[in-house]
Amino acid sequence: MRNKDNKSGGKRRQTRTLFYCFFIFVCFWGCGKPKIQKWERERFLFGTFVGISVYDADGKAAEKAMEAAFAEIERIDAKFNSKREGSLVYKINHMENSPESPKEIPLDEEGEYLFSKIREAWERSGGEYDVTLGPMMALWGFGQEDPEKLRIPSAGEIASVLQTVDFSKVSFADGKLSIAWPVREIDTGSFLKGYALQRAWTVLEKKGIKSAFITSVSSIAAVGSKPEGIPWRIGIQNPADLSALLGAVDLKERAMGVSGDYQTFLEIDGKLWHHILKKTTGFPVDDKKMTVVIAPDAFMADIYSTCFFLMPVDKILDFVYTNNYLDILIVKSNGEIIMSDGFPLIKLGETGKSRHD
Repeated sequence: MRNKDNKSGGKRRQTRTLFYCFFIFVCFWGCGKPKIQKWERERFLFGTFVGISVYDADGKAAEKAMEAAFAEIERIDAKFNSKREGSLVYKINHMENSPESPKEIPLDEEGEYLFSKIREAWERSGGEYDVTLGPMMALWGFGQEDPEKLRIPSAGEIASVLQTVDFSKVSFADGKLSIAWPVREIDTGSFLKGYALQRAWTVLEKKGIKSAFITSVSSIAAVGSKPEGIPWRIGIQNPADLSALLGAVDLKERAMGVSGDYQTFLEIDGKLWHHILKKTTGFPVDDKKMTVVIAPDAFMADIYSTCFFLMPVDKILDFVYTNNYLDILIVKSNGEIIMSDGFPLIKLGETGKSRHD
């Protein structure tokens, strides 16, 4: 009898031992499983703050990926930014040219790609989108530090400066960027930040990041989605009331670009004049308050948010419906909202206060 009990007790102890081993294994496996966390960093680049948020279980990997992404943004800023002393575009802008001799500078494959996309937008806008408009911006006083010197340019001054605005005088081939007389300069403000964010997106993906959000005020890139497939929700500011939101959009693996009459402006004699100038008149565009573009990449979203601000509404919609990889929201100067069929605007209640969550 005693032997039978011993055998039975041995089995119970064996079963109990196996259970505890299994419990300990599960406990250690569960406790050791990395937890996905949010990692955030911000840098001052392109004259504004650029922020990156990453969801990842490996904090060191997330930090290294963000550092690499910021380094790529800095590289592009240093290489192409027209306001950055020593950049390629800064150098050609500050060269002398004449009717007999255009100014030239070496241009690599990346530069040719960059300007080929600008040429596409220029052509598709019927020439309205023109990155040689810098002298007109200067005439109005954008960048002027003394507000007392600001004034509305005369018709004669505008006519004279408009002669220096013509992207057809910019060429890039055979490893050279060339600007022919009488065009003076290229302004990268309407597109380079979007390109930099797109390159940062590529860097994050190459580093194994599957969930990230890159933002620089008017340019946004959503790398993948938030954990568990939750989309990034981005608030869209109401241009008529900047303390409120017009609505929001949910983004997954998409980018958004915003252009508005409230972003950069001058006050002259009590009236506000924004920075998106129509090259045919030399005056700010007056039929729109905001354009929002959702696109497959941040470079395209940045270019076309400005490009569409300059174009007539019917031509914008024709372009969007012909090229169904873009979606557009337009707020006209009278407050009317026009959207392409696929624009994913979400109306928010009183709790919809955040820029992104």
